[in-house]
Amino acid sequence: MRPYFLCLLFLPVWQFHSSHNPRLCKFCDIQVTTCAGKGICNVDCGITSICPNDDDVCVSIWRKKDDNVTFDTVCHNPAQKLYGLVLEDYNNSKCMMKERKGMGSQFFICSCSEDESFPSSDEDLQVIPVILVSLVPLLVVAVVVITFFYFYRVYCQRHRPRVDLSEDCPILIDKEGSDSSSTHANNLNHNTELLPIELDVQVGKGRFAEVYKAKLKQGSSVSEEQGFETVAVKIFSYEEYASWKNEKEIFSDADLRHENVLHFLTAEERKMHNQYWLITAYQPRGNLQEYLTHHIINWHELWLLGSSLACGVAHLHSDHTSCGRYKVPIAHRDIKSSNILVKSDLTCCLCDFGLALRLDNALSVDELANSGQVGTARYMAPEVLESRINLENIESFKQADVYSMALVLWEIISRCSAIGEVKEYKPPFGNLREHPCVESMKDSVLRDRGRPEIPNILLTDHICAPLLPLQGIQMVCASIEDCWDHDPEARLTAQCVAERFDDFEDLDKLSDCSDSEEKIPEEILVVDEK
Repeated sequence: MRPYFLCLLFLPVWQFHSSHNPRLCKFCDIQVTTCAGKGICNVDCGITSICPNDDDVCVSIWRKKDDNVTFDTVCHNPAQKLYGLVLEDYNNSKCMMKERKGMGSQFFICSCSEDESFPSSDEDLQVIPVILVSLVPLLVVAVVVITFFYFYRVYCQRHRPRVDLSEDCPILIDKEGSDSSSTHANNLNHNTELLPIELDVQVGKGRFAEVYKAKLKQGSSVSEEQGFETVAVKIFSYEEYASWKNEKEIFSDADLRHENVLHFLTAEERKMHNQYWLITAYQPRGNLQEYLTHHIINWHELWLLGSSLACGVAHLHSDHTSCGRYKVPIAHRDIKSSNILVKSDLTCCLCDFGLALRLDNALSVDELANSGQVGTARYMAPEVLESRINLENIESFKQADVYSMALVLWEIISRCSAIGEVKEYKPPFGNLREHPCVESMKDSVLRDRGRPEIPNILLTDHICAPLLPLQGIQMVCASIEDCWDHDPEARLTAQCVAERFDDFEDLDKLSDCSDSEEKIPEEILVVDEK
């Protein structure tokens, strides 16, 4: 039996219904599959998608890299490479999967431009009962293993109340008291119909999109089953399709889910209005920049905001999930206080992944170079401003994120009452104009080696209880300096910063001291410009 025919056996049957361009294909986002590449496998794929371009063909991909096996179907222009491979036989009327290898992965790819179903022979149908009978013992063993694993996860859940083990891997959820909608993140990725959403007021506007507070209309199945009422809708214009698509693909990765990452609900193409929507949980406190502008925080609040920010960035950068399974690290590439939301429990969650980059080891240097100099100039690391980021090492992108995170931590600490007199909020390098250009930032960061002023707390030998949070302030300031070092290799990792904040937890329990009427003696407050 020829190899390509064997591949056909484990591909789920899918159809092309359209008799005119653009094509209408069955569609699945990248999803984990248990299909081992042998025998018959069924992958549920109930989404119908209209290809955006007339030249697109429907492509189905089974991919294996290391121990990860995924399945997805996409619309793709055959004139371009897919996963570094050129499509073959896409003009055939029958879609037969063939094994391909490239970019460190094993693929079985099938593409077709005709409006036909996959062929199924009588021989295949006769093989199915034989296979089922032979698999019965394995199924019994699998049931026993799954049952054991289920009870093990229930046990873990009871001992780790902040972890939801309803998926293949632990997924962190909000603490008690957080917004109810956020606990159901990523459950709505595959809606086949547009949600009945009513836009309310605009709450934000960026380079690529506008953000609205919105409500799911009463009576919708989502509202009844999940309890969603208020949501956030990020609306991209037709011209910003690429940004919407990138952010959608980042959000659609199940491994992205984390309590300190904005909870994604679903993405929609609103073709009637030439718009693309991302629908997420709504955070009424707004972004961190707005919050710091209008609030002076105490040590406890600084600890909540800073530790949750570090945890969120560490999760993005990590190459493993919390259960130890491999995941693709992600570089945000535009970390700033306006791209961080403040949740109801005063913890942070990262948002706006339009410029994010999946740090797949299979990416070539040329592909990384094509990502360009991106981000917000005020928060760009020195090597990004200079366009000298080391493309040979994907850790370089994480190091640039850490630099940006340090500037945000500086913003947080500059509004903390524990440092004494708190000045009016200013962004990093506040002496520059509102939106400094890259050249202006080069002068400050590269030529002058400038950094924002940070408080340098000199603790005495006779510190009384109300001044204990100053020890935490001093350690945070030291971490900030280590994170914005001019040498990327010398910077801390986000995980290291998160662990340092964990060490501050004992000080956090003494947070009432920072609310005391007693202020920091002026003689121990020194401002040091670096």
